This record gives sequence, C-alpha cells and structure tokens, in this order.
Amino acid sequence: MSELRTRFHLDSNGQDLAIESIQDVEPILQWNQEARRDEQRSDWGRHVARIPNVIYVKWLNEEHARGNINLRLFTEEFDQIVQKKLQDPEWIYLRTDRPALQVGW
Repeated sequence: MSELRTRFHLDSNGQDLAIESIQDVEPILQWNQEARRDEQRSDWGRHVARIPNVIYVKWLNEEHARGNINLRLFTEEFDQIVQKKLQDPEWIYLRTDRPALQVGW
C-alpha cells in the first residue's frame, strides 16, 4: 500500500506553515473496484471499504475546520463520521461491498 507522505511549507513571511499530505491512492481504488465484483455472502466480518489514509486526514481536517477540534482519528465519534461518509454517493468508490440483490417485495 502506498504510504502517506507529509510535506511542510513555510510561507515567505516566515511565520505561516502549510502542511500537505500526499498519497498515491490509485492502487487502493483499483483494489476497491475489483473487490466490488465479489459477492460477500455473510454479514459477519463483511469488508465494507478500504479508505486511503489521505482521505482520513481530509475528513479530520474538515471536521476541525467546522470547529470539532477535539475529534481524534479512530474514536467512536470519528467512526460515526466515517460511516456517514460511506453512505454518501460522493464517496461510493471507497466501498468494497455491493448491495445484495433482493427478489420480491
């Protein structure tokens, strides 16, 4: 898996710092696409998504920008945010499962 790299950029004024997170996510997204082809027959231990680390950082930064500065990665509160994001069509490409086909009503 591609590692997450961090770059620090000091502004020309010598006081402001920008932090850039970089990751090659293409192998992870390709793996997700291939995993969606396989039907998962059990609800127990179901693999739902593979999320690149750079996306976790993005979601954490978005929450911090909203004022949720006490939020930490991999806490119950953050897990709830991740679950909500994975239900959003914007992030569907992170999912590895596919909806089960239902017959009848």
